[in-house]
Amino acid sequence: MSDRDFKDQGNKLFLARRYEDAITCYTKAILKNGTVPQYFTNRALCYLKLGRWNLVIQDCRTALELDGSWVKGHFFLGQALMETDCFDEAIKHLQRAHDLALEQRMNFGDDISSQLRLAKKRYFTQQEEKRISQEIELQMYLNRLIREDRDRQIFAVSEGKEYSQVEDQISDIEVKADRYLAELSDLFAQVDERRMKRDVPDYLCGKISFEIMKDPVITPSGITYDRKDIEEHLQRVGHFDPVTRVKLNKDQLIPNFAMKEVVDAFLSENEWALHY
Repeated sequence: MSDRDFKDQGNKLFLARRYEDAITCYTKAILKNGTVPQYFTNRALCYLKLGRWNLVIQDCRTALELDGSWVKGHFFLGQALMETDCFDEAIKHLQRAHDLALEQRMNFGDDISSQLRLAKKRYFTQQEEKRISQEIELQMYLNRLIREDRDRQIFAVSEGKEYSQVEDQISDIEVKADRYLAELSDLFAQVDERRMKRDVPDYLCGKISFEIMKDPVITPSGITYDRKDIEEHLQRVGHFDPVTRVKLNKDQLIPNFAMKEVVDAFLSENEWALHY
């Protein structure tokens, strides 16, 4: 059998969800001809289905060494990197897959876009978790400083004296320390409340840049994009809707005032989202 025969057989097994058997066939195709990136990404997709992220990464990197513009190489690699918490690199490859798919006019529907949005969201969540951990550590540190300062003051006023002589001073020191601790707790509680709201809904993000839309427009197909992104797509890639692939030109773009109001309202209550 030729390498193509093994590939075709692997495809049939993949469709039947016999991923292990499909892997065997794709491996045989690779042994016959190791210069075809498709064989590596076909096997990588099987590994992806089985959750073997490191093997996906290995096969996709090999495929991209053979052809750096291989869309599926970037796409599957980005997904596997995301599952291993390598969000920076995952976003880079998913963005590259998205751009290449547009340039090559390949229709992946919303598959690449949704994975890119997910990677950016997980990256943001990871950064949020780091920030939360740092804030908790800071609160604990400040609490400790207040208590240590309280103890030092009490020791200073009571050294060599009877408790009855300094009872009022000690009480004042303790009351002040308790007030500081309570105020600090309230301050961080307010931070916690704001933190709970730190999530940008997907519908506020453009389907091309995946950033919060500044000037949303709607197409005849009912898809909303950020004006800058869709106009750049029409000029650079082609006159068609990136999601539906229906013919589209600049004159057909209509301002989506309702979405603009929603975005502005969200940003007015969540200024941090400007840096999302």
